[in-house]
Amino acid sequence: MIDTAILSVATLLLAVLSIPIAFFFLECVAGSWPAKRRQRVEMTIRPPVAILVPAHNESAGIADTLRNIRAQMRDGDRLVVVADNCDDDTAQVARAEGAEVVERADKERRGKGYALDAGIQHLRQSPPRVVVFVDADCRLAADALDSLAAAAFSSNRPVQARNLQIAPTDAGLNLAVAEFAFLVKNQVRPLGLARLGLPCLMTGTGMALPWSLLEDASLASGHQVEDMKFGLDLARAGHGPLFCPDALVTSLFPYSKEGADTQRQRWEGGHLSIMRYAIGRLLSPSSWTRGNYAALLLDVTIPPLTLLVFVTLAIVPFAAIIAFLGIGLLPLLLAAANVALLSVAVAASWLAHGRAVLPARSLAQVPLYAASKFKLYPKTLLAGNAVAWVRTDRTRQD
Repeated sequence: MIDTAILSVATLLLAVLSIPIAFFFLECVAGSWPAKRRQRVEMTIRPPVAILVPAHNESAGIADTLRNIRAQMRDGDRLVVVADNCDDDTAQVARAEGAEVVERADKERRGKGYALDAGIQHLRQSPPRVVVFVDADCRLAADALDSLAAAAFSSNRPVQARNLQIAPTDAGLNLAVAEFAFLVKNQVRPLGLARLGLPCLMTGTGMALPWSLLEDASLASGHQVEDMKFGLDLARAGHGPLFCPDALVTSLFPYSKEGADTQRQRWEGGHLSIMRYAIGRLLSPSSWTRGNYAALLLDVTIPPLTLLVFVTLAIVPFAAIIAFLGIGLLPLLLAAANVALLSVAVAASWLAHGRAVLPARSLAQVPLYAASKFKLYPKTLLAGNAVAWVRTDRTRQD
């Protein structure tokens, strides 16, 4: 009786784990498979757009961001900065750079979502055809603004740019691995979904939406991953976001260890909380009647890459013990299949996209990095879902 219970529980847990791993495998293989190079269509005529930049104490770097954006703006475009609960001169710097500025002070309702909502309310006075969202620490690559505006306007759907975070040139292995994980999440997987005819998640910056989809949007939230939740809501309403690889938006990882740890804990804590929401929605039969929505819910259930690798490998010894004791072989077969799928997915992503980011000579040190990072998860889980806007420390340590 006990053996049967152990076998049933182990098999069920491994079968459940195989679902996000299998979906991760499909995304990565599709996103890494060689494809004919698309001819880029240049957009010579597009409607005026509004670029909305939420900012919290960003006076040190926001001027460079605004100049980068203005270099791609056309006649009729508007640049709007929401200075949210700032204790510095972010608002003054933004005005000096020619931006419209909305100042917001509400210590109880803090967070990026509230800032975005304030910007939308400001734009209601004279609505644009398309709104593009760019974070205050990001840079647009050449023609990114035109590509986003054109895609959102022509499709009348939300559009997500290729949003990458770049390690500084003098960074160590930790940030190189983090950059590769970020690339898998925000380039390989969305590209795979696009090739499979599916929408992608929103990633918080480099987003473009037609005004018609923002009129009734609910953005006023302090959730850590309000962008992912917003993308899910749009897909549920029949407006799954499109991935636009031609539009590139980049930002730098924090230089300091404290800044990197704070950022990682915020992102992954938010990811774990939205995973719980997605799993709950997947248990509702109504979610499966909307294919695009169900696909994005499955995408959300994929844990952060380091955690996914650790859990997949850690469960193998337990499955082997069950097989060795003669209880059953099925858990070990499932565990081996999960390891194989995950290995192929990561290898394909690295070969197709990641060799410049993470050189082959560094691969042997990756397990040590993963082990050190995993120590953050207990603290992340215990911290819960913080709702305050936490600015990442980007101070360079000399």
